[in-house]
Amino acid sequence: MMTGTADKAAPGAATPRVLVVDDSSVARRQVRQALEAVGISVSEASEGVEALWRARQQPYDLIITDIHMPAMDGLQLLRELRKCPGNERTPVYVLTSDGSRERLAEGRAAGATAWIVKPANIPMLVEAVLDAVGKRSR
Repeated sequence: MMTGTADKAAPGAATPRVLVVDDSSVARRQVRQALEAVGISVSEASEGVEALWRARQQPYDLIITDIHMPAMDGLQLLRELRKCPGNERTPVYVLTSDGSRERLAEGRAAGATAWIVKPANIPMLVEAVLDAVGKRSR
């Protein structure tokens, strides 16, 4: 399931930058490889605290995060990003195994742009990211 839309990046902008946040190195690698294959620059974080630190250091065009992580979960990360200068409007896609209506409502309230239930359809995720960062060839 995928819900939401995102603002598009300006045409001709620099290489899009995406931050992938998941405590599973396998999940991060799978998403990173798929996005890098279409020319997107990808950074990784293994949990929310690290992701927030990275987002404060440099802006990203889009952030993809899991929900269930140690130290700071994805919902708390979302809440903190929405208060963080330069990240208030960054599109955030939640990629999680939790597809409950209650969790989806929490995610929307926290500022999630899209909610994708694992196992993700990676080609569909890549297309959604390309749309969000304005990189899809027309």
